[in-house]
Amino acid sequence: MKQTFLLLLALLAGNLAWAERPVQPEAASGVAAAREARGRLFMAVTANPLATDAAAEILRAGGTAADAAIAAQLVLNLVEPQSSGLGGGGFLLYHDAKENRLRAYDGRETAPAAARPGRFLGADGQPPPFFEAAVGGRSVGVPGLPALLDLVYRNHGRTLWPKLFAPALRLAVEGFPMSPRLHKLLAEDRFLRDDPAARRLYYDADGRPKAVGTRIANREYGFVLLALAQRGTRIFYEGPIARDIVAAVRAHARNPGDLSEADLAAYQPVEREPVCGERLGHRVCGMPPPSSGGIAVLQTLTFAEDLAGRAPLAAGSVHRFAESGRLAFADRARYLADPAFVDVPVKALLDPAYLAARGKLIRSDASLGRAEAGELPAKQSQGEGVSAELPATTHLSIVDVEGNAVSLTSSIEAAFGSRIMVHGFLLNNQLTDFSFRPEDDGRPVANRIEPGKRPLSSMAPTVIYGKDGRLAMLLGSPGGSRIINYVAKTALALLAWKLSPAEAVALPHFGSRNGPTELERNTPAESLRPALEKFGHAVTVQDMTSGLSVIQRVGDDWVGAADPRREGAARGE
Repeated sequence: MKQTFLLLLALLAGNLAWAERPVQPEAASGVAAAREARGRLFMAVTANPLATDAAAEILRAGGTAADAAIAAQLVLNLVEPQSSGLGGGGFLLYHDAKENRLRAYDGRETAPAAARPGRFLGADGQPPPFFEAAVGGRSVGVPGLPALLDLVYRNHGRTLWPKLFAPALRLAVEGFPMSPRLHKLLAEDRFLRDDPAARRLYYDADGRPKAVGTRIANREYGFVLLALAQRGTRIFYEGPIARDIVAAVRAHARNPGDLSEADLAAYQPVEREPVCGERLGHRVCGMPPPSSGGIAVLQTLTFAEDLAGRAPLAAGSVHRFAESGRLAFADRARYLADPAFVDVPVKALLDPAYLAARGKLIRSDASLGRAEAGELPAKQSQGEGVSAELPATTHLSIVDVEGNAVSLTSSIEAAFGSRIMVHGFLLNNQLTDFSFRPEDDGRPVANRIEPGKRPLSSMAPTVIYGKDGRLAMLLGSPGGSRIINYVAKTALALLAWKLSPAEAVALPHFGSRNGPTELERNTPAESLRPALEKFGHAVTVQDMTSGLSVIQRVGDDWVGAADPRREGAARGE
């Protein structure tokens, strides 16, 4: 406790002049009851109760949704290190209640200046097995999350910057209990224990994960938090932390990378224009490229809009939704990438006439099997790309007392990222979100790797407005490329099927990513397999470990719900 007090005292007495500036996936680990809360003043839903508590602490003290999101994200780095953190990136939507304006912030990682299109091809010209590429320094992109949080704070924060670090710093110094989910993921991972820093922190002398309930104190991370709180996020990108990140990436024994200090110093987050469309009597808004989430969710909802009033788990409903996903994912593979490198036809992909023509391809009595991308003028030279995009990701949704709101999805890519730990946080492996093959039948793939480029993502933080123009809902989820189906299905559950937030997040998963139709294991969705196979679907049954965080306006209250498939919690007052 004395150490904690001294660290907090140093934090809060630090460089306040700076702080006063203007203001599969992760494996399944069991299913609990859907966790729902109601509040009149504020609501916070995150993937871990300790992170939700941190958000609530800041909100009670008068902080904005941006302040609360920063505090919660710093805790998530600590308590669910497999999913997100300072070594990764994210996408954030911010609803400004005073201006009644939605702003979109891109904190996606970037490829090093030394990256070339054939980065993940072997001497034979073929891609290696995924984990040969993902584990080690070669997969590490420039982290974007610290700069993203800094930008959002500068535009929307109110609480003194150092105070946002206090909840995470307390837990880093005093320790937090090893959760059952983290323990299970540590036990199942083949690579993390090879990193000496991670092994010391999470495993015993025999290489077994520390027991559930063991207090995990991550003081190295605590000192990073202290440095960021006192000196700002540039210390992450320029100085000793940046040098140590680069050294760890370049010195990896089996798979060294080529990240440089200049790459980190050059990183900048980007504010972009959200993509929005009228669907099911509401205005649905999401992230633009380099996330595919906003466009693909809007396309899927368009094709599935006539499911309103139907039973969610009827074979015909699941068939229609799966076919909708096929069409959206076909366009995603052909056209979507970092708009700084590729002319992404956002307006054309969301044009009502184009979507109407695409929707007519869906038959009521048979599956498309594999859909082809739509035909767009002057876009036929692009080939189709595929990336693994494993879903080690998290999502949080927050509304503050003034009605400001944050929907933030953040990630380090595969569970535990590159399995490189630096100063108590893990580095991402986001470069494996690029297409390993830079060409398809002689045509360049839009999502091929290039210097400074941001890899395509499926992260889909979503904000929905009602017919009256007021903020109505926030949602998002982890889950890799399945995020698109998770978010679209949950939006349908809320808007078309009129389910409550708790019912919506607990609804069994189903959908297609333009491959087999996927049904969630050990749920009523499994029973639909024979009927879907009669439609011609190739069906797989799998664990589908989403992590939905949903907030909905109900009268004058906010109702929040956390996905029962993870350890999340909702708090409201």
